[in-house]
Amino acid sequence: MIRAALAAIVLAVPFIGPAALAEARYDIVEFAELDHWDADDHASALQVFNDTCPDMNDIDWRSLCALAQQNPSARNFFELFFRPVLISEGRPALFTGYFEPELDGALRFGGRYRYPLYREPPESLEADLWLTRREIELGDTMKDRGLEIAWVDDPVELFFLQIQGSGRIRLPDGRTIRVGYGGSNGHEYRSIGAEMVRRGIYNVHQVSAQVIKNWVRRNPIEGAELLLFNPSYVFFRRIDDLPPERGPRGAMNRSITAGRSVAVDPAFVTLGAPVWVEKDGEDPVRRLMIAQDTGSAIKGAQRADLFMGTGDDAGRVAGRMRDPGRMLILMPIQRAYALAPDAI
Repeated sequence: MIRAALAAIVLAVPFIGPAALAEARYDIVEFAELDHWDADDHASALQVFNDTCPDMNDIDWRSLCALAQQNPSARNFFELFFRPVLISEGRPALFTGYFEPELDGALRFGGRYRYPLYREPPESLEADLWLTRREIELGDTMKDRGLEIAWVDDPVELFFLQIQGSGRIRLPDGRTIRVGYGGSNGHEYRSIGAEMVRRGIYNVHQVSAQVIKNWVRRNPIEGAELLLFNPSYVFFRRIDDLPPERGPRGAMNRSITAGRSVAVDPAFVTLGAPVWVEKDGEDPVRRLMIAQDTGSAIKGAQRADLFMGTGDDAGRVAGRMRDPGRMLILMPIQRAYALAPDAI
């Protein structure tokens, strides 16, 4: 699932260059020092690890994956073959949340279903930079070409579906279809939340996905214009080969799991690796999760986006999450000591 995480709505994200990677600090931490490590459901984490570890290419990870799929004692497996590593590069930890939206829609235009989800047209595929959001939504380029996957009843939810990159559409007959990222127009995302702060509508600490939605709905003319401020436009594809009980696909092209999958910066964290999350804030989390996704707003060694599930309830939880804490990567023992030789 290629998507921009919710945090990108609010703030611009600084580039992480080679210097930051070179200056990162690696410290090995004992399992006994992990807050509430012994209280977690390690078997659930192992099951999620097994979902994606066969796709990891490095020999160290493939060997551990082969062991994991023999159904070992989960806690013993992690404690015997891994070491928790705290990676820091000068910035505090930040945890946000994301979710899989559900929208009401139809396969045909009509009534309240007037806002289309489009497949990517051939001319966009052939161009590095295509039409802007304003040109797509206010022009006629996309119309009457059979590019519509479905129509939904809420342009604001459609905008946020593009930010998430995947979701479900509830049809009038009770069926549900799934859509995933299918390409983009090539324009860089411009933060709506940051623009609201710049215009003096809100202070930075006030901005969240729900706050933006509410403001746009209360101010339909100004709100529609505000959404057009972001020139980036996401196209979709229909996904029919994913069972409804499974989560959406992450960056490893496998289903992700609510409460156990996390999006990370792959410059610092190997995709598929277990990560120990100690998120503080209103709803603390102490849990072993698996790094199975990425996001354009997820930059840094201590930056993570927790997948909260599907639907409005998950969206409300994800939308208000912006918390400190710390994250440790569980690395194969030999790798951990190679990165932190002073710990030997």
